[in-house]
Order: sequence, then structure tokens, then C-alpha cells
Amino acid sequence: MTVCAIEPAAAHENGAGRAGCTITADGCYAARLALAGDSLFPERWTLDGPEPYAVPLPGNQPEEPGTEVQPLADGRVLIHRLVDGRHAFSLLYPTGPGTGELPLGTVDRPDGATRLRLLPPAPDGRRVYALAAGRHGAAVWLVAGGASGPERVAEIPGGCSGGAWLDREGRMLALDRESGGRTKAVVVDLGRGGEVSPLLQIAPGSDDRVLLADPDSGLLLIRSDAPSPGEPRLGWGVLGSTLPVRFPECLRLPGRTVTPFAVQPGQMLTPEGCAVALRVEGADGAGWIGLWRPAERRVHHVPAPAGWLSGTGLWTADGVLRLPYSTGAVPCGVASLTMPGEARRPEDGSRDDAASAPEGAEPPSPHVERYSGQLPTGETEMTVHHLDSLADVPRPVPLQQAPLGRLVTN
Repeated sequence: MTVCAIEPAAAHENGAGRAGCTITADGCYAARLALAGDSLFPERWTLDGPEPYAVPLPGNQPEEPGTEVQPLADGRVLIHRLVDGRHAFSLLYPTGPGTGELPLGTVDRPDGATRLRLLPPAPDGRRVYALAAGRHGAAVWLVAGGASGPERVAEIPGGCSGGAWLDREGRMLALDRESGGRTKAVVVDLGRGGEVSPLLQIAPGSDDRVLLADPDSGLLLIRSDAPSPGEPRLGWGVLGSTLPVRFPECLRLPGRTVTPFAVQPGQMLTPEGCAVALRVEGADGAGWIGLWRPAERRVHHVPAPAGWLSGTGLWTADGVLRLPYSTGAVPCGVASLTMPGEARRPEDGSRDDAASAPEGAEPPSPHVERYSGQLPTGETEMTVHHLDSLADVPRPVPLQQAPLGRLVTN
């Protein structure tokens, strides 16, 4: 189950807002900061039972707005606080009527320009990593699951943001690295002491970021301004494939920000068949959910459930999208969505201008399907690296040399 939980430090770079909560990679637990009056406190959700339920984990005092929480596969919750100018990490767990807390240690805060945030949940559910990013360099810290206390496991030159796991072992981490005024995605091999290798190469002057990755199928969701300089666009490719990444027109919604937050797992041999969940937002903050498969040339637009913990969700292997939500009537709930039935693809490639959802429009009904045109044969594309052997990684294919004749179309 692939889950995206982008925190504020990465929100600006990836065009996403703050995620409502964070879910373990196996989908069993979630954690968030909940409100009690004007105070914030950690809350753990159990999602793998017959009904979801929440367990409050309040401390001795309310939490600060910048506090982060992340669940582990054993039900404990890691909490990251800023205490006396240092980053402090602890594990929280319920103990009868109270909250138990196991301190794990601290990481110095060298200067105000370096920001430390938790990376998305590791695939094994036992470890938690954090990224400390400054102007000229970054470090990956193992803050839970190590031998003793926080441990620096990698150093990367250049400013870094983002974060996506590329394998089930939690060894290959994709980061977006800024260098020379441009941002390119790289791979950090935590099994080789933080060895860094290029991942994406489109054009010399483009900004190319990884937003989401599915370790099972190798599907990558990226954002790049290579096809439209100055306009970041959403695209997709397959890790290890020699085929280029494409930027479908159906994902291009003027005046809206489209951000992937979950990919259907378990599709080992058919990455183009993975269901992808998208958050669609306008400048006014109004938004809805898009459901899409790379093999299709349209996005299904559906309203988000009331109280959705925005930007959070997971697909099951059999194609059910589970969306956590919280309302006054249902403080801990999970809504389920599935891909709408297949619709006949237009024969003439005509474009439905309604797909661009005009400003001020209400979110479409769950049964409305909107088609945004066919993928142009000459769409700007690229190729991603293989990761089979970082010692002998194929050179990225520049934009000008991308094999446009080898498109996979349906």
C-alpha cells in the first residue's frame, strides 16, 4: 500500500499541502495531531480491524503546531518535537489510562536554515528516518529502529527535499536535490553508506522531482517543467524501464494543483494498470479527488468525503481506496472508493473542456467521468535509471534523445 504524507518542509517544493495524517506502509495504523479545544495532542488510529478506532496519546502538555508524528507497525507512535533548540524523538504507547513515552535521543539544530522533518514511513514499519536539509547539504537520520539513539546514515551534497521509497527493503530512497539552480531527483542507497546516484534526467534546464513511487510495480509519479518550461506538469514512468516517462494531457488542469497521494500495490507486471489517487486543489482551497490509471487517458473526478484528512489514503491490492476522515459525528472513520466502470474511449480524440473544472465550480459527482484528450504522439518524455546495480547504472536519456517512437499506448 503506497501512502504519501508530505509535511510542510516539502510542501512548497512538491506543490502539496500538509497531509492530514500518516499511515504505515502496511496500512494497519495511522497517526495524527488531533484538536481538543485549542490544544493539539497525538492520536493513533487502528485501521486493520473490523472498525477503525482512535486511541488518544496525550502528553503532560499540549503539542506545538510543528510537532510531527508517525506510526510504527507495532502500534507505537514516534513523535518529533523541537525542545530547547534540539530535535527530540520519543516513542508513545498507551498504558491503561495514560500515555507511556520512551525517549530515543536528540539531534542538534545547527542553524535556523536547516530544517529537519520525518520522511515517509519506511516499508518495514520498524524504522523511522528523518531528513535534515540545509542550503548546501542534507543528511538522512535513522531516528527510530537503530542500535542506540538517532544515527546519521547518509550525507548528500546540495539542498534536498521530497522523499519516496523505491523498494520494499527500505534501502533505496529517492530525494529531490537542488544543484546549480536546478532540481533533479537522485537515489540514496542506504545500504551502501548513502551512495548517491542520478535518477531522473530530462533537460539540462528542467526541474525534475519524484512525488510518489510504488515498489511493487516500479511506477513513478513525477513533476517536471521540461514539457512546458515554467509550468510544472505531472508525469509517469516505470523504474528500470527503457521506455520514456510521459506527461498525459488529462493530468493537466489549468488553475488546479494535481498531487498523487496513493498508488495501488501488488501490480508487479502491469504498472500501467495501477490505480492512482490524486488530490486536485484550486487557489481557493476547494478540491476533490481524482482517480486515474496510466493506461487510461482520462481522470475520474469524485468528491472527497466530509472531514477527509486531506492528502492521506491507501489503496488495497484489490483496488479499494481507503480514505481516513474525522467529523463531529464520526471522529474516526474510513471511507472506501473504487474506480468507476470503464467508459468507451472517444474515437476521434476530441477534448472535453469541462475536464478543466472552472473556477468556483462545485466538485463533480462520483458518477461524472471527464475526458481530457489523447496523449499526443510527440509528448515530451524521458527515461529513468535502472537500480539493479548502482555501480553500473545506465546513463539517463536526455530529453532530446528520448525514444519517442517506443511509446506504450492503449
